[in-house]
Amino acid sequence: MGIRTINPTSPGQRGMSKSDFADITTDKPEKSLLSPLRKKGGRNNKGRITCRHRGGGAKRAYRVIDFKRNKFGVPGTVKTIEYDPNRNVRISLVVYADGEKRYILTPHGLNVGDVIVSGTEVEIKTGNAMPLDVIPLGTMVHNIEMTPGKGGQIVRTAGGAAQLMAKEGNYVTIKLPSSEMRMVRKECLATIGTLGNAEFKNMKIGKAGRKRYLGIKPTVRGVTMNPCDHPHGGGEGKTGPGGHPKTPWGKPALGYKTRKNNKQSNKLIVRRRKK
Repeated sequence: MGIRTINPTSPGQRGMSKSDFADITTDKPEKSLLSPLRKKGGRNNKGRITCRHRGGGAKRAYRVIDFKRNKFGVPGTVKTIEYDPNRNVRISLVVYADGEKRYILTPHGLNVGDVIVSGTEVEIKTGNAMPLDVIPLGTMVHNIEMTPGKGGQIVRTAGGAAQLMAKEGNYVTIKLPSSEMRMVRKECLATIGTLGNAEFKNMKIGKAGRKRYLGIKPTVRGVTMNPCDHPHGGGEGKTGPGGHPKTPWGKPALGYKTRKNNKQSNKLIVRRRKK
């Protein structure tokens, strides 16, 4: 994939950049793997906004992705590499030997026509999935399970990869892209390789409208509001928060710990990403 700049015919296009989509082989998704995606506008099942600044955006269908990679011993052939509007990494349509079709995340170096397979005794090759226990140390992996059989939950973004660092007992230590060192059960599956579309982080949005296409609405700073709307509001002229920064509901921001039930997770972290 490459990045192409836009001809600056307007202020919004000056500095804007987009993907050249050179790695895309088709623009028609597999209909049997599409699912409707209803907009929620940041609201929960009670209709209350739990995630602010969400709403609108382009209409899109959800592509059902195979994060579990649980077709053991059945080889699959990569038929297409496609754009997915729901994520920043490309997806590949894999047709297995028994005729079943599934989408997977596309690692860097996987091409149309390549054959991939999942299992415990498979080749260490890009796109193959296997338990962490049988993967050699130093290998770069992605789409890693945190609970055996649940499906990959971590390292699923464009350009992402984790490295196997050590094996001890029932756990394997991996180094995540954030530099955090974490232990994961050795039975958990992972996919070999680094995810593609790594240049995604270099793209420039260019204009506010492109954020609206993504369903993200503008965010207003608290210091520009009135005191009745935000703890940072009020004052003559430009003023700061006037104390420790707070959320709109008065709780401390910037450093206030909010994680719950973290004892089980903390004991598996060998080294935190924050030094």
